[in-house]
Amino acid sequence: MKNQNALNAGLFGAAPVPHPEPTAESWKEIVRKYQVPSSWRASWQVVNTLVPYVALWALMYWAMSVSYWLVVPLAILAGGFVVRTFIIFHDCTHGSFYASRRANDILGFITGVLTFTPYQHWKWEHTVHHASAGNLDRRGMGDVWTLTVQEYLDASRWKRFSYKLSRNPVVLFALAPLGLFLVLNRLTAKGAKEKERRSVYITNVMLLVIAGLLTWAFGWKAYLIIQLTILVVAGTAGVWLFYVQHQFEDVYWERHDEWDFAQAALQGSSFYKLPKILQWFSGNIGFHHIHHLSPRIPNYRLERAHKSEPLFQSVQPLTLRKSLKSLTFRLWDEGKRKLVGYKAARLARAERAKKAAAE
Repeated sequence: MKNQNALNAGLFGAAPVPHPEPTAESWKEIVRKYQVPSSWRASWQVVNTLVPYVALWALMYWAMSVSYWLVVPLAILAGGFVVRTFIIFHDCTHGSFYASRRANDILGFITGVLTFTPYQHWKWEHTVHHASAGNLDRRGMGDVWTLTVQEYLDASRWKRFSYKLSRNPVVLFALAPLGLFLVLNRLTAKGAKEKERRSVYITNVMLLVIAGLLTWAFGWKAYLIIQLTILVVAGTAGVWLFYVQHQFEDVYWERHDEWDFAQAALQGSSFYKLPKILQWFSGNIGFHHIHHLSPRIPNYRLERAHKSEPLFQSVQPLTLRKSLKSLTFRLWDEGKRKLVGYKAARLARAERAKKAAAE
């Protein structure tokens, strides 16, 4: 494995916890211990996630008859349960939630409908993400649009404008989540096979049926207010989680010839240390460095794996406060090997102009 010492380097320049250098064989042996699903724990997670979500949906409908202001806190809570539902869905796509593939596929389809996401189609796209995260030559599917400083300087004015717009916090965390779950997830991506396309069509039909039934039962106004409010909350939280998992200052990016899977997992995925309540609602996805090293580990075993293995503890935590700094990162500087802001592009442009004038 290339550059093994880098695997032991902590994020943000912090000193790592000393431990033996891992080899490909050793880390595979480590993760194998945590890859066994538990039917009991998985089933309990389904119950303590979906039952409260359904109850909150009904409670929001009742609250509308009292005061619309009561809907807001309930929507925030319901949004948290949707995020947790999505983590269950996410585990199912990796085949890690239950031992049974059929059980994963059935539950994955159900939770996919609840989160407005086609199961097989998203599973395909997310598999590509795991196989290419941190690879500069394989960007474009299942990731946040990221340009290098050089690419940004060489881009057309329209492309630079589009890029800035896509990275604007209002667009990225408010508008994009709705566009993703309501529009993009209703469409098939280029290269999707029949199974993936069919999952999109079936999910769309199911969403129409459910929307029709809930509209008939509660009225179109109540349905739209409740469902859209929940989607906004859950979508914003979900996109933020995904963003900070791969958009931090010393994140790992390499060209294909130098790209290494283990380094991409341990250095290119953050350990997002959240307060316990947020960790619960986000289904332990903050242990993203472990998840990318082994997607076969169920979410309910990630924390134990982190606490038990020095290899995982070598990755320094990204706290809530530190994660806010991620909003300032826009471009990848290949020379400095870190994410930077637009100021770096302006400086590079000025330096280029100075050299051109000297010549």
